[in-house]
Order: sequence, then C-alpha cells, then structure tokens
Amino acid sequence: MQTVKIHTSQNITIDYPVAGLGERILARLIDVGLFLAIYFLMMFASSYSTPSGVGRNPTVIVWIFGFLFCFYDLVCEMFFNGQSIGKKMMKIKVVSLDGARPTLGQYLLRWVFRMVDFSITFHLAAVISVVSTPNKQRIGDLVAGTTLIKTEPRAQLNNLAFIPEDENYKPVYPEVIHLTDKEILLIHDVIASYSASGNDNLLYNMKTQVLDHLGIKTQGYVGELEFLETIVKDYNHLAVRMETI
Repeated sequence: MQTVKIHTSQNITIDYPVAGLGERILARLIDVGLFLAIYFLMMFASSYSTPSGVGRNPTVIVWIFGFLFCFYDLVCEMFFNGQSIGKKMMKIKVVSLDGARPTLGQYLLRWVFRMVDFSITFHLAAVISVVSTPNKQRIGDLVAGTTLIKTEPRAQLNNLAFIPEDENYKPVYPEVIHLTDKEILLIHDVIASYSASGNDNLLYNMKTQVLDHLGIKTQGYVGELEFLETIVKDYNHLAVRMETI
C-alpha cells in the first residue's frame, strides 16, 4: 500500500495511505451523479416557469449548469478542506505532498489541468497517471505537488486495546481520560508506523507531546514504546469502564 508522510497538528510525521484509483473514480461518479440530479431538477423546475421567464430558455439552464459544474471542484476543495461531496463520502481529500493543506495556487493548478486529465483525453490521462505514479497522482497532482489521501483512520478504536483480563487492573496514567478518541487513534498509528519503519523519532516525539499535553510526570525513565502502549491500554480500560457505569 502506497503511503505519503503527513505532518500532523501534533507535530508528528506519520504515513497515511494514498487514495487509489477506485476511490477516485467512485468519488467522481458521486459528484457527476449529483450534478445530473441538479440538471434534471433545473429542467423540471423550468417547465413550471412563465412562458416568458428565463427558466423556459434551455440555453440559459445549460449555461448555468455548465458554470456550476466547471467551478464545483475548485470551490469545494478550497473551502471544504480539499474535499468535494464525492470525496467526503469516499473519505478521501486533497493534500500537499508535504502534508500541509494545499495553497490556492496548488488548487488552481489541479483545477486547470482537469482539462488535460478529463476533458481533452476523456479521463484516460488521469487513469494512466494515477495507475503509474507512486503517489497515485493524476497529471494535475503532479504539476501542483498534491495527492489524495484516505481520511478514515487505519485503525478503529474498538480494534485497538481492550479491558485487561485482570479485573483488578489499575491504570498507570489516569490522566489519559482527558484524551480524545482521535488522539488515541493517532498514538496507535504512530506505534504502527514505528513497527513498520523502526523510526525511534516517531515514538520520542509522540511521547513528548503526550507528556506535555497531559502534564504527566513519570516515575523514573519509561521507554517510549512502553509508555505509549500503556497510554492506549489505560485509555481503553477507563473508557469502557465509563460506558458501563
């Protein structure tokens, strides 16, 4: 599975899976289907307008529809964090290759090269480019320095850690209850990324962030991996116990 390094708001760099051709196509089909529904709705509504009304002129409707369709992706990606409706439903979004949110210039480049990727080549250029590039980029992405990543966490909370078999288990760091599910999933992804890459800096940076965020003072030195695994274990133990109260 191809991945791209994303620098998170917690100052941690981890690998996120890039969106494949299938997710891109389905997102595109959803967006096109949405616009087809809008087009037929506009045509239907125009049949009830006055004979001299603008709505009776199909040429006007086509121009309005074409204008909306032309700028739809650009506007959505700029104002909705790199996602159109189709991308949001498929849980993918546009990011810069350095993990940052794309700039206005990058969004514009992706949009301009839609003519090459889709219109002129009838989507063939986009398909070939996505299939053949390491980061699954269409031509517009290559020029703009962007790609699409999957936004759904690689792990779900109920698949991480669980109530310890020892019912008398006592959490080592009760402060973890102030963490969120999203933060725990990030910690788990860091552990998984370390297992795959052996990059000790991932663990060190994540441990430092957690210690600072929760104000934890450990008794003596605790290894980064041991600390993070304990955090996940404690969190799940406390979270499940709270649900049963």
